[in-house]
Amino acid sequence: MIRIGVVGTGHLGKIHLNLLKETEGFVLVGFYDSDTEKAKLIAAETGVKAYPTYSDLLADVDAIDIVTPTPSHFDCAMQALDLGKHFFIEKPITETVEEAEMIVKRVAETGLKAQVGHVERFNPAFLAAKEFASEPMFIEAHRLAEFKPRGTDVPVVLDLMIHDIDILLSLVNSPVETVSASGVSVISDNVDIANARIEFENGCVANLTSSRVSLKTERKMRIFQKNTYLTLDFHKKEVSVFKLRELGDDEKSNSPFVIDPGNGRARKEVSFVTPKMPETNAIKMELELFAQSIINNTVPEVTVNQGYQSLVLAHKVLDKIEEQLQKSKQVIR
Repeated sequence: MIRIGVVGTGHLGKIHLNLLKETEGFVLVGFYDSDTEKAKLIAAETGVKAYPTYSDLLADVDAIDIVTPTPSHFDCAMQALDLGKHFFIEKPITETVEEAEMIVKRVAETGLKAQVGHVERFNPAFLAAKEFASEPMFIEAHRLAEFKPRGTDVPVVLDLMIHDIDILLSLVNSPVETVSASGVSVISDNVDIANARIEFENGCVANLTSSRVSLKTERKMRIFQKNTYLTLDFHKKEVSVFKLRELGDDEKSNSPFVIDPGNGRARKEVSFVTPKMPETNAIKMELELFAQSIINNTVPEVTVNQGYQSLVLAHKVLDKIEEQLQKSKQVIR
C-alpha cells in the first residue's frame, strides 16, 4: 500500500482528503494546511492527522496529493521531487510555463510518477463520448460559473478554460496553428470572462468560452465531425450522439429523420444514440489511476507533459487577451 498525504485542504482539498480514505491502493497518512486553526478543525472532523509542516508530512509518505492554490504548486511539487516522492497535482500544473518546464524535466530525471488533475477527462460524459469523437473538425465549449472568490488568484483561462483546453488537446491529434482571444476583468483583478478561437493544422477549429461571472452553471461541449454531431453536458453528465448514414437507392429507413439533399445525391439517415454513462466518481477515478501507475509502474493517465502542453496553450490564449486589452486602452486614449 502506498502511503499518501494531502497538502491543501480548501474546498477541493477536503474532497480529496475524504476520497483518499477509500481509494484502493492508498493509505492516507495525514494532511498539511498552512491555516493551523482550520487544520485543527478538519483533523477533528475527519479523524485524519494534521501535520505541523509540509516537510514533516513529506517525510512520512510515499506520495503527496497537491491541492493548494495554483501559485504554490511549483514549490510543493519541487519539494516532493527533491525527496523522491510521487505526486498528484491539481490543474493547472503550475502558474507559469517556465515552472512547468522545470517540473517536466525533473520528473523525467527522477522517474517518479506524477499526474495532473485534469478531472474532466474522467467525467462520465467524456468517457462515454470518446469512442464517437474520432476526428473532430469543429468544437464549441461553454464553461460558465457563478462568481466565487475561490480561484480568482489566477485568470479564468487557468481556472476554468484550461479544462476544455485539456479535453481539446486530448481529442485533436494535430499541432495548433493559430490562436486568437479576447477577455475582460469584471469583478476580480484577473480576467473573469474569456473567449478563444484555436485553429489546428489539420483544419479543426475550436471556439472556447469561459466565465466565472455568470448567473448559471454550464459546462457544455459540442463536437462536429464528418457524419457525426455530439453534445456533452459535463455538469449533468449527459451525452447525445447524432449520426448520419448513407442509404442505398431503394433502402428503406426505420428512422423518422431522413435527409434528401437532392441533385441525385444519396439520402442520409439520421440516428440518435444516447451512450450509457459509466457510474464513476471522476475525482476518485483519477486518484485510483494515479495509485495504479505507481503500483504497476505505468504511465500516469494525465502526464505532467500533457499538463504542460495545456498550460502552454492557455498562456497563448492569455497573451492574445493581453494584446487585445492593450489595443483597447490605446483606443480609449
